[in-house]
Amino acid sequence: MLSYTSVHLQTTAPPEHAVLLLHAFPLSAEMWKPQLSMFEKEGIPAIAPNVFGVNGSKTMPNWTFSDYIQELASLLSSLHIDKVTVVGLSMGGYQAFELWRTLPEKISSMVLCDTKAEQDNEAALAGRRDFISAVRARGAQEAVDRMLPNIMATETYTSKPELIETFKEIVNKQSGDVIADAMQAIASRSDSIDTLATINRPVTFITGMEDKLTPAHLAKSMHQHVSGSTLHLVTGAGHLSNMEQPEVFNRHLHDHLKKSF
Repeated sequence: MLSYTSVHLQTTAPPEHAVLLLHAFPLSAEMWKPQLSMFEKEGIPAIAPNVFGVNGSKTMPNWTFSDYIQELASLLSSLHIDKVTVVGLSMGGYQAFELWRTLPEKISSMVLCDTKAEQDNEAALAGRRDFISAVRARGAQEAVDRMLPNIMATETYTSKPELIETFKEIVNKQSGDVIADAMQAIASRSDSIDTLATINRPVTFITGMEDKLTPAHLAKSMHQHVSGSTLHLVTGAGHLSNMEQPEVFNRHLHDHLKKSF
């Protein structure tokens, strides 16, 4: 079973509709703390699961996004959640696409953040293979050293040093093998370009203006391919827009949820 953090699920009558928060690589459900706090105050049911091997989730070597979606479906069923507004950031966005392809009837709407639909090209895949080998050999700190310089907006490093420490702490709780297995799942994901046109639910795209890993032009392209979708570019945010600019991110998320709840 997957471990998770949740708010407003343990009620007499289980919620039929909840927000499903899918975390980024190589983080955990802990990254959604600013959003879970908002949901708790507003009485919105929400659940943020951890991928395999993270924060108590069962381990599964060589897992794929298909494996993860099956496990998510079991979790949602066990909690009697019939519908979700899925919010996926980075890797979580890739998983949201897989959830849509597999169980579209579960999804009432989508918020896709700092992510992309394109499959990796060969150069990117080579970089991921190098990352996997290095992290398996040298552990979680290798992932921190490789990712930290590019994952946030320039001003975040000086104005919000606590986020740097949070990033390090979350990543360093994991083993090198767990991080490498998640990267392998990312590398083996399906292309989602053709999936975009099939999405017939309310969709909001949120991306940091300074996102170096999935730049804003990719969000603009996805927005153009999803009829009726909304696009927000967040100033002063890099790849972790929900953590770097939580007040702005939460406002956009709240506006989206008005369409679903």
